[in-house]
Amino acid sequence: MDKVGCYPFMAEPFHCDFSGRLFMGHLGNHMLNAADFHSSARGFGMKYLMTIKRSWVLSRLAIEMNEMPLQYTKFNVETWVESAMRYFTSRNFAVIGEDGKAYGYGRSIWAMIDTESRQPTDIYAIDNGAIEQWIVKDKECPIDKGGRVKMGDAAELVRTIDTYYNDVDINGHINSVKYIEHVLDLWDMAWYRTHQIKRFEIAYVAEAHAGDQLSFYMEKEELSTYNIRIVRSDGTECCRSKVVFL
Repeated sequence: MDKVGCYPFMAEPFHCDFSGRLFMGHLGNHMLNAADFHSSARGFGMKYLMTIKRSWVLSRLAIEMNEMPLQYTKFNVETWVESAMRYFTSRNFAVIGEDGKAYGYGRSIWAMIDTESRQPTDIYAIDNGAIEQWIVKDKECPIDKGGRVKMGDAAELVRTIDTYYNDVDINGHINSVKYIEHVLDLWDMAWYRTHQIKRFEIAYVAEAHAGDQLSFYMEKEELSTYNIRIVRSDGTECCRSKVVFL
């Protein structure tokens, strides 16, 4: 079995925005599905982990796109493990058209947690560290890894939302992709008619659950670059995001 997984998807019309291009949230979901397909086929996926009370949790995700696929466009998401440590692993993505066109790339960091304690657990304890045999060190992912999103005290509260059933995933907390969608909803239709998303980063800090209110604080870093902090009802910061527009 190849170390790099390659999985076909299509930009289905109801997954596309008013311009006919794939929503960033749905692209993120395709990447997460590709990660699950890849890990499951190689013996360290969610289906197996749930039987031993373990789960993968997304810690960081960065997506940088040259162009979003148009509706009905068929494309592949390639994914591979770049590195692994005791508590975290790095996984990369490439979004490649059937004609070989590179639409964009992604970088992610994952933690493995104990589903009862919700604490990080040793990745190398799974099948005697079998993940090591799937690491790919010589495949390029030509985008920045991204770093901590820095925000000051001047960030402005721009929205507070409630969370519900459809926000929650199999791990019992607010779904990773839902945060992406909620962040990108901070800009209106008029903005998206004249701007496109070049890069999206998100770093997850703490879990939120159905019923929590999420408050979004925004700070403009530079021209068309914005930083967002998401805080749950009790004041705990859940995640930070950076969005770069063209």
